Amino acid sequence: MEQYALPIANLIEQFSKLPGIGKKTAQRLAFYILEMEDLEAEKLSMAIVNAKERIKLCSICCNLTDDDPCHICSDDNRDKSTICVVEGAKDIIAMERSREYRGEYHVLHGVISPMDNIGPKDIKIRELLNRLSDDVVKEVIIATNPTVEGEATALYLSKLIKPIGVKVTRIAHGIPVGGDLEYFDEVTLAKAMDNRREM
Repeated sequence: MEQYALPIANLIEQFSKLPGIGKKTAQRLAFYILEMEDLEAEKLSMAIVNAKERIKLCSICCNLTDDDPCHICSDDNRDKSTICVVEGAKDIIAMERSREYRGEYHVLHGVISPMDNIGPKDIKIRELLNRLSDDVVKEVIIATNPTVEGEATALYLSKLIKPIGVKVTRIAHGIPVGGDLEYFDEVTLAKAMDNRREM
């Protein structure tokens, strides 16, 4: 077991808490930062603090933003009659790369997952339903990931939304089961949107 000075050990521990960062990568990152110029290290720490302080949820779609409403919700050229529901903010970036979708979004910030003690009240479902009360929205496209939890969330949303009289569609399954939207190319996402189906 390596013995590091406490500040180094703490830095490694913090890095290893990040997703996809194992102990070896955490060590490499910690030593890289220690070898950085002081000014560069300070810029990195300020960028983290600044992002944490300035980024908030859009009051309309729950996307991460520094302006409220976000740039998509405040764009008058977007189709207000369609909402694409995604699991996370990074999925919006993936969908926008396809350049096929011109409606609005809603970010759930997760999926229903009983194994992880995440229920419907733990994600942004209530906020989505509030958006459907003014008769402007005609279609909700559910673009949760094709995982067990993503499918369960899509089915749950469909059962909630259909009685309101809003059309509910699901993006087509040209995407492999178990994958994440952020990793797919523009053509795959564009085809998935074109071939969406009603639930």
